[in-house]
Amino acid sequence: RTNTHNMYKEFRDVTINGAVSQMYSEMAGRHRAHPNTIQIINTATLKASECKREHILEMHDSKLKYPVIRKMPLVSKKLRNTFTAKRPTTFAR
Repeated sequence: RTNTHNMYKEFRDVTINGAVSQMYSEMAGRHRAHPNTIQIINTATLKASECKREHILEMHDSKLKYPVIRKMPLVSKKLRNTFTAKRPTTFAR
């Protein structure tokens, strides 16, 4: 935490700003680094063949599937209520 350390990081994000935000969060969480002590030398958008880190490479699988959350059918418009007397459910069904 006190000396200068060089690091190479890869992050998956839609924008470079999002990837930089992920980097700041990871450095604060894993290394307890404060944002004012971090110096970013270079940012770049990498092709799939240029990636090195295993946690990034495992996302390159074309057969990658995510579980589908159970979808609830929509209630018809005439049966919907604007105000209900029961408490709302805060978890995904």
